[in-house]
Amino acid sequence: MDRFTPVFAIAAAADLAEMHPQTLRQYDRIGLVSPQRTSGNTRRYSLHDVERLREVSRLSAEGLSLEGIRRVLELEDRVRALDARVRELERALSTEMLNRPDRRVFAAGAAGEVVTLKRGTRVRRNADVVVWRPLGRGDGGEHRGG
Repeated sequence: MDRFTPVFAIAAAADLAEMHPQTLRQYDRIGLVSPQRTSGNTRRYSLHDVERLREVSRLSAEGLSLEGIRRVLELEDRVRALDARVRELERALSTEMLNRPDRRVFAAGAAGEVVTLKRGTRVRRNADVVVWRPLGRGDGGEHRGG
């Protein structure tokens, strides 16, 4: 059992969140806090749901509308998901660097594809057209003589 396990009936969740059960029903109807349902269609709240209800109460007391609260919760969920993805990628990067210390993790190939190279090796790039204009006075750049 973890904090996402649905164990509380609506009355118990309402007591824990210090709200009226009808408020929980309203929040479920508008999608603010949606508990899981049993096979008999009874709401079952998890500790996570109760924490979320408390957060809704706190934000409401600060003057946010229900739509504002929904958006804040949505953004907080997105931040948590992105943080988890960053940690996952950092672990993968660390593993790759430990397992293959002589390799770069990645480089961009000539056509933009991802390639692996030995350390110190560079991708050879084809450049059919190269446009170069020296910085002159008046364009915000430094003038370099030569």
